[in-house]
Amino acid sequence: MTNYVGLDVSQKTTTLCIVDGEGHRQWRDECVTSPEHIAQAVLRHAGAKASIGIETGPMTPWLVHELRSRGLDVICLDARHARAALRMQLNKTDRNDAEGLAQIMRTGWYRAVHVKSFDAHRARALLGARLQLVGMVTRLSNHIRGVLKTFGMLPGSVRGRSFAERVELLVADRPDVAPIVRPMLAAWSKLREQVTAFDKAVRTEVKQNRECRLLMSVPGIGPITVLAYVSAIENPDRFRRSRLVGAHLGLTPRQYQSGDVDRSGHISKCGDTLARLCLYEAATVIMTRIKLPLDLKVWATKIAKRSGTNKARVALARKLAVILYSILAHWRTVPLEPARDSRLRSSNISVPQQRYGELAEGAGYSAGSRRAAEGNLHEPVVDIGEPALRTG
Repeated sequence: MTNYVGLDVSQKTTTLCIVDGEGHRQWRDECVTSPEHIAQAVLRHAGAKASIGIETGPMTPWLVHELRSRGLDVICLDARHARAALRMQLNKTDRNDAEGLAQIMRTGWYRAVHVKSFDAHRARALLGARLQLVGMVTRLSNHIRGVLKTFGMLPGSVRGRSFAERVELLVADRPDVAPIVRPMLAAWSKLREQVTAFDKAVRTEVKQNRECRLLMSVPGIGPITVLAYVSAIENPDRFRRSRLVGAHLGLTPRQYQSGDVDRSGHISKCGDTLARLCLYEAATVIMTRIKLPLDLKVWATKIAKRSGTNKARVALARKLAVILYSILAHWRTVPLEPARDSRLRSSNISVPQQRYGELAEGAGYSAGSRRAAEGNLHEPVVDIGEPALRTG
């Protein structure tokens, strides 16, 4: 009979509970939160064929990959589903939570969650660290502008190095304000240097990934967007249909139906926030900055006239997610031919010309506009029109 194990993980200790196929508790105790101790406890009390359930959490990727490498069957449970089931318990304790997770595993009333690889988590950490520094740069520059406005000094709409030169010029004759502004300006400059270092790291990461370089041939898709998307999707085979990608990234509307009431609300905004933000900004670039005759832009413009600009951008972001998924899922299934465009050859990649052309045409942009957009392979790391991702 298969045993079911529930793990309630904390930083120092992990509570384990083992139940049999009929729901009777067989063993329950605590151990140190490490893969070695957890694996030893499971093998000793439940056997190698036990089914182990663990909630999503900050330590889950490490524990899941380590336990799976030891031959154990580990399933990651959606924390929202687990929480809904565990709320029926009267007493909230680690032991009761572990037993509740074991019972969830036994009944099968759960949704398994894909655990990303360490490479995907490293890419996410790189993008997250860069985004944090960009936010700090923006907040610091805004604070400098606010201080200067108080004393009647307006640096204007300049950015980057011009902003620092303009601020230095304004405070040169103000000894009362300069001791306040100059330390902040020095910190702002150092943060920008670190953002530049992260930009180089993102560019290097994208250049080393053939899938990322191929997806950047889509209009509006730059290094940051493509790295966020690829690390969010990771394995396209886990989606049964391409349209599920939009729901996975929170780009589909919520639905409420009860009796005669059936209405659709705003988009769910579940899933990967950074990937959703980048796709929305890419849609904004296509609609406002790219001047090429794109079928995607024409399609989105019609929606904007009918339903408004915001809905059009969301719809275009969802379509971009489907396009990128189709390319990512199918480009390996056809023979690769050397790229005809010299810019693609300089990137040392090959494009499945016939199949990729079919995907591109069906997705809504012509072959001519696709060739013109292949220049994205050499665009800077900071994508055009990404105010939330650009340095201030």
